[in-house]
Amino acid sequence: MIYRFADPHYLLLLLAIPVLAYWHFYRRKGKTGSVRYSNVRMLAQSDVTKTGKYHNVLPVLRMLALMALVVAFARPQSGVSSENIVTEGIDIVLALDVSSSMLAEDIEPNRIEAAKQVAADFVRGRRNDRIGLVVFAGAAFTQVPLTLDYDVVATVLSELQVGIIDDGTAIGMGLATAVKRLRDSDAESRVIVLLTDGRNNRGEIDPVTAAQMAQALGIKIYSIGAGTRGNARIPIDDPRLGRRYASMRVDIDETTLRETAALTGGRYFRATDRASLEGIYTEIDELETTEIEVQHFTRYGELFHLPLTAGLLLVVLEVALGNTVLRKIP
Repeated sequence: MIYRFADPHYLLLLLAIPVLAYWHFYRRKGKTGSVRYSNVRMLAQSDVTKTGKYHNVLPVLRMLALMALVVAFARPQSGVSSENIVTEGIDIVLALDVSSSMLAEDIEPNRIEAAKQVAADFVRGRRNDRIGLVVFAGAAFTQVPLTLDYDVVATVLSELQVGIIDDGTAIGMGLATAVKRLRDSDAESRVIVLLTDGRNNRGEIDPVTAAQMAQALGIKIYSIGAGTRGNARIPIDDPRLGRRYASMRVDIDETTLRETAALTGGRYFRATDRASLEGIYTEIDELETTEIEVQHFTRYGELFHLPLTAGLLLVVLEVALGNTVLRKIP
């Protein structure tokens, strides 16, 4: 709650209160008057000794009433602040590789889990931006259309598993599906964040062609290659022998991923561990920030009636007391 005076210059009148107090309590101190009576017997029977000690009540009430009226003239007001946020959000589609190679454990706990967790943190950190989710392996599918419900996107991300799509790495199809989701968007900025750990080996559309489609529509691509350099350990579940591990050569087509990003004005990143992956999403978050214009408003309500009422009541009280129990003897 905000308080203010609409006409604060009236408060200067309060400076007169100390002058009036000085005049009454000090200048008049010691001054007495005399009244002649032919018979003082009735005066002796009066309660002047009781009422005399209250002789300052009336001037105090008068000064308080004056103070209250001055405050009322200054028009005290109370205000409630609000703000109107005007923003142009960004539409972002996350294109995530869910092929079997994403089970490699060179990024803890493994590539797919790290990618899901970091992407979920990225989604929860957005404001006013619509987020969509596309997954791909041997084919590509939309899991979540563009939405402002970040909890839904984060929940779907947490439930993704390798094997929900036939195996393979259709990077071009993943990009093309993401482009399709953004094609009809009227957002000022449209972005695809692509994460994969391999090279395109499935699908009817290659990554460069999909990137050219994005370029034609003004969609920017940030591509991420996930995986260490050299070899990575990957689990293999054998129905007879159980789980065993094999060493797999990390084979990320960085040339193509770099080209797809450059075509659209985006960037290519390489994530070799969990920390670097988090840093990449943080950098993308900083690159694709939403400009927010905040307009502040304050609505004021009048409060002058409160001191005005108090002042009038004090005046009435002074008059009533001055003509009854505190009446002066003429």
